[in-house]
Amino acid sequence: MKVYLIHPDPHWDKNKKLKKRTSLFPPLGLLQVAALTPSDIEVKLTDEAVEDIDFDSDADLVGISFNTASAIRAFQVAEEFRKRGKKVVVGGAHPTMMPEECAQYADSVVIGEAECSWHRVLQDFKKGKLEKFYRCDGFPSLENLPIPRRDLLDPKKYAVFWTIQTTRGCPFNCDFCSVTRFFGRTYRTRPIREVIKEVESIESKFLIFVDDNILGIPQYARELFKELTPLKKIWLSQGSLNAAKDEELIKLAAKAGCRGLFIGFESVSEECLKEVGKRHNIVEEYRNRIKLLHHYGIAIIGAFIFGFDHDDKDVFKRTVDFVYREKIDMPQFSILTPLPGTALYERWDKEGRIFTKDWAKYTGNHCVYYPKNMTREELEAGLRWAYKEANGFLHLARRSLCFSKRFPISFLLNYYFHRVVKRWLRTT
Repeated sequence: MKVYLIHPDPHWDKNKKLKKRTSLFPPLGLLQVAALTPSDIEVKLTDEAVEDIDFDSDADLVGISFNTASAIRAFQVAEEFRKRGKKVVVGGAHPTMMPEECAQYADSVVIGEAECSWHRVLQDFKKGKLEKFYRCDGFPSLENLPIPRRDLLDPKKYAVFWTIQTTRGCPFNCDFCSVTRFFGRTYRTRPIREVIKEVESIESKFLIFVDDNILGIPQYARELFKELTPLKKIWLSQGSLNAAKDEELIKLAAKAGCRGLFIGFESVSEECLKEVGKRHNIVEEYRNRIKLLHHYGIAIIGAFIFGFDHDDKDVFKRTVDFVYREKIDMPQFSILTPLPGTALYERWDKEGRIFTKDWAKYTGNHCVYYPKNMTREELEAGLRWAYKEANGFLHLARRSLCFSKRFPISFLLNYYFHRVVKRWLRTT
């Protein structure tokens, strides 16, 4: 039996024209699904961000995993394979949130995490009795997870190939975030001994922990960092700003090799944060938390969202000024997006504020709803202005060169930021 796993690219029509196709990091979820597949089944995996899909594959079963932004492309891929007589199973964030929609394009829909259902899917397929939906009863343990099948992809096609997950979920419940809905407001941890064993198997000195919040349980994080320290790795991850008040925790993270954290500031306005339930971010504490992270040589990839109901047309300049003033190493800007399954989506959908469900526009770069204090055209233009301003020489030079403790990582982050922003501005 042969299984073909596919990670569709929402920008495939643009990326296929590139001479060299690369991506930031590989689809770890599908690598994990491949590892869950019994050894007597042959597995092939294609990440469409870096290579073309083989529609002539002789696979018996096709599995497609995707988020909302990739949904339209995923549906196209699924329909093409079904025309060729293949059975198609879909899973991931979007199928979990919109199973009925996805069932129109696939033979089966996996709802929730693969550990619950993948073996059952394969067994039922062999019997010729695929069910329409496979739902996860409860949430799987993270003990004894198999090592992801990294051998199925080419490391040279990724900026950072070595990615690891130590936890799933987030202890918070922000209205715009689909993480909590997908993981059911759980926050689960892998046994530290198993994480360390996987890290030890990786030859690369640099890696990324792809957790949604690696600092979510401080005691677990402390123990993890202590065990990581002797391995002398350099790593990036994602964490919540409120944990940066714990100096001991941040010091341990830095000692363990942390050189950068992706942090969701979301807004420089307290009213906007309250609007979407992100009360654990306190604007007046931003400066001290930033200083503490920088003191220990940890670069900050700061995420900021435009388009809250309390935002006006001055929000773009205020945010870029904050990035410059507080020395955020690399900013990420996006437009507030009501992803299916979130409280924000349900509220705005009920109010009739969402004017399109063209999922290809749910990337964070497009406005898909009616803003309150500006037009959608002004919101999209403001996003472009912010990126263009932050990508200017003065901003880049200051972020890249002036921070001696964080220089190597800050420089690399901004080099990547410059390339991505320049390309995005040119193609939109």
